[in-house]
Amino acid sequence: MLFAVMIFLLPRVDVKAQILDKLIDVLTVYPNQKAVSKDSTLYPAKMIFTPVVSYAPETSLSFGLGMKGLFKLRGSGPETRTSNIPLTVQYSIENKYFFFSGFDIFFPQEKYRLSGNVRIQSFPSLYFGIGQDTPKSNEEKFPYSQVLLEPIFLKNLFIPNFFLGSGIRYNHISSIKAEPGGLLDMSEQSGAKGSTSVGLQLALMYDSRDNVLNANGGLYLELTHGFYDNILGGTQKFQLTRLDTRYYIQPFKKPSSILAFQVVAHVTGGNPPLLELGRLGGNEIMRGYFEGRYTDRHLFATQVEWRQKLNYRWGLVAFAGLGGVASTLDDFKMKNVRPSVGLGIRFLVDPEENLNLRLDFGLGQEKFSYYLKIAEAF
Repeated sequence: MLFAVMIFLLPRVDVKAQILDKLIDVLTVYPNQKAVSKDSTLYPAKMIFTPVVSYAPETSLSFGLGMKGLFKLRGSGPETRTSNIPLTVQYSIENKYFFFSGFDIFFPQEKYRLSGNVRIQSFPSLYFGIGQDTPKSNEEKFPYSQVLLEPIFLKNLFIPNFFLGSGIRYNHISSIKAEPGGLLDMSEQSGAKGSTSVGLQLALMYDSRDNVLNANGGLYLELTHGFYDNILGGTQKFQLTRLDTRYYIQPFKKPSSILAFQVVAHVTGGNPPLLELGRLGGNEIMRGYFEGRYTDRHLFATQVEWRQKLNYRWGLVAFAGLGGVASTLDDFKMKNVRPSVGLGIRFLVDPEENLNLRLDFGLGQEKFSYYLKIAEAF
């Protein structure tokens, strides 16, 4: 994003365009270029690399590399959407590391779909206690390590865009180092010293988006329900239901303006460990709050985002959100709903896939945060 801002300051538009295109081409690798030249039915796969430099009070200064892999499996035609595998690797000056991949792979004619996440990290987090009204003065930093594997295999049910499937979810939390005698150290919350969640997930998905990376229209709905038990090797027995609904419309005839909506829910039952509870905040929804600022058994959040193209490469967004947590579903009250607002800048790095770099500035009730990522928040 830094190179994009520097180029934007150049006086001549034609010079900007030429330099931007050259820089983007340098950062893009075409792994099957030779095969495509021999077989025109193959999709030209891409690997788009971006340097990552970030800073946050809880993680300090971090450096890394991001990559977005875009491809189609052999035999896929125009009716099959582009598969994507993002990779992010970061390392902080406090000797902490982070690796993440959230993949979405479409099989030919979208008869099957493989989605999921992989996360391996040793990073600090913040703990404020459990509940809707934890004061900021409770803030404690605690480092922990995590290994998360979450593949879900889905099959199309002979209805366009409708999938049903299942998968296994493994989430191992270890090396939690709480402040001696502090709030977390004295907590009786399950999993406060570490946990292992192993369970079977059932999944239902409807996805009519025209582009999974940056939709101009369509509806996305994903509902998962997981069963976690000691029999499978876990340390706690609980259930977890998650809902993610997104809707995209073009309010005007021209596609330069997009209105996007999202509603998410996180509902637990049984004895969920600490880092399986609903955690409000993050870089995707409720931007402006550190992830976990408010934590409890159940979470509901919603956001709306206006996306406006300024020209071929640049765009602006404005977003607002509401969210809250509660120990029981009956405890959700409007007085405990937290607001979030913000603005963002977009820079188009791949016109064919409508893939953006995003720089978002979010404001919650207590702090101002910024987020530099590749691809949209939702």
